[in-house]
Amino acid sequence: MTDGAENSQDSPGASPPAAPPADRPSGPAAATVLSAGIGCAVIGAAIAASEASAGVSAWLNWWAPVGPLAGKTGVGVAAWLISWLALHLLWRGKEVSFRAAWATMLLLLAVGFALTFPPVFSLFAPAAH
Repeated sequence: MTDGAENSQDSPGASPPAAPPADRPSGPAAATVLSAGIGCAVIGAAIAASEASAGVSAWLNWWAPVGPLAGKTGVGVAAWLISWLALHLLWRGKEVSFRAAWATMLLLLAVGFALTFPPVFSLFAPAAH
């Protein structure tokens, strides 16, 4: 038995404590967050474009019972998935500024959210004669 003064880490032949596991790179998480903002902004842009153009509205009418709503959400989901895949492949294994990705996502989310309100998206509607 020892008197407690001797610790195995303090002994001359002891190995140093193991380093903590390396943190995961922030790239994949930043890609996930930023792509969500991109998808939201695209939905808002699709709503504004549908209001601005009868042709866009007709093109977004993928299923008659729902009208152009199906296309608006469809292009938003497609933009989210494509941007997620692209950003993930671009940032996989890399350290990127998560704070910048988060701030950009919040901005894109706010823009997309604002574009879903009639007082905002009606600004893009053609003027009635």
